[in-house]
Amino acid sequence: MMADAGDGPAGVTVRDARDADRAAVRELTLRAYAEYAGVMAPTAWAGLDGAVRAALESEMATDRIVAEHAGRIVGSVMLFPPQVQAYGEFTDPSHAPELRLLAVDPAARGLGVGRALVDECIRRARHAGAAELGLHTSRSMRTAMQLYLRMGFVRAPETDFHPDGAELVEGYRLPLDGGLKGSARSEASAPGG
Repeated sequence: MMADAGDGPAGVTVRDARDADRAAVRELTLRAYAEYAGVMAPTAWAGLDGAVRAALESEMATDRIVAEHAGRIVGSVMLFPPQVQAYGEFTDPSHAPELRLLAVDPAARGLGVGRALVDECIRRARHAGAAELGLHTSRSMRTAMQLYLRMGFVRAPETDFHPDGAELVEGYRLPLDGGLKGSARSEASAPGG
């Protein structure tokens, strides 16, 4: 695990989260996801809010990554290893790493924080030799979905799931060219690269 991934766009630094960051990450994530309370149907929002809170308490993610700007945490993401059910009983164990709970402080949007965090997940997945990186999102998360599509993620409908009362949770995958462990392409995908 990398302790400090370095500087990203606009002075954004990406690094491993520390135990002392847990409360800040929790608060940031809940604040970032709260915008969906006004977008989703009430039952869908209740399901998402519960899933976010449960994931924040999960110990299954091997990597908890944060982004800092001007000395404060402005983004976070969790990276789950292959063979872990990142979404519990809703999905089968994945053969690929899965990024989850990408959150960016609303005041820091536009700085490239989300992209820097996704780039770091891609870099770590490649370094681990993964052939692809997965994620799940829903139609209410349009801004995130646009970012993922611009970065090359493609729909993987075979990994979709639909919890009762919630929106369809859509699967996406990013092919990683067989991991390219240690290659120049892997280095080019690091934040700021």
